[in-house]
Amino acid sequence: MDVIRPLLLEQFEVLDTLLSGIDGDAWFTPTELPGWTVKDIAAHLIGTESLLAGIAAPHVDIDVHTLGHVHNEIAAFNELWVEHLRRVPGPEVLARYRDIVAQRRESLNAMTQNDFDAPADTPVGPATYGRFMRIRVFDCWLHELDIHDALGTVGSEGGARAQLGSAEIFGAVPFVVGKRGKAPEGSRITIELTGPLARTIHLEVAGRANTVASLSGPATSTITMESALFVRLAGGRVSGVDKLGEVVLGGDTEVGGRIVENLAFTI
Repeated sequence: MDVIRPLLLEQFEVLDTLLSGIDGDAWFTPTELPGWTVKDIAAHLIGTESLLAGIAAPHVDIDVHTLGHVHNEIAAFNELWVEHLRRVPGPEVLARYRDIVAQRRESLNAMTQNDFDAPADTPVGPATYGRFMRIRVFDCWLHELDIHDALGTVGSEGGARAQLGSAEIFGAVPFVVGKRGKAPEGSRITIELTGPLARTIHLEVAGRANTVASLSGPATSTITMESALFVRLAGGRVSGVDKLGEVVLGGDTEVGGRIVENLAFTI
């Protein structure tokens, strides 16, 4: 709690500052998220925090399940709030964001470690309330980057919030490599990231893909890229097929390329 809570509250403030600098038609700037503008991202943030505050999802006049970019119930829930606020002016959406964040800040500040350890339903299944809040840091941080990317400005690619938020991404790497990337049995893979979230990730496939401290033999495939690109690939913001030119592959490049093309894991 002492790590997650202050970073989540900081993330709320960073988003407030970012949104407060948006004027006029900039609210309607398209983002990499299908069907969503910058204002729609703000509406989504309001929706999730409203859910956590116990506020029921609004009724809308369309069946959001029929929208082409809605593929599951979580996406459908998100779309209820986006549709509900779609015709609300940007400054009013910002005011509503501030209102719900104020409620959430008060609630979070009143919580104890026992509250953070309590069981909770989360976007990744049953876990703890604290895990849900770590996911909130990830989601809010990634949407901060989405807004910056849409507006052509620079967001928080590194630092404490990025480190905590990206833990959700790095925790999913074995699943992405083994299940989505279909790395074959016996593969030894090294992913080298440069930039603000620089790190070296070693994986071996023995029945399933697992991260290891060091490889048991020479890497069969190597993948090198900027951490900023890795985050956007993992978040499904850009296509691996389109970005292969920005990735350096070594060893079995067919396996490496397949992994890059299937890095997206967000729902």
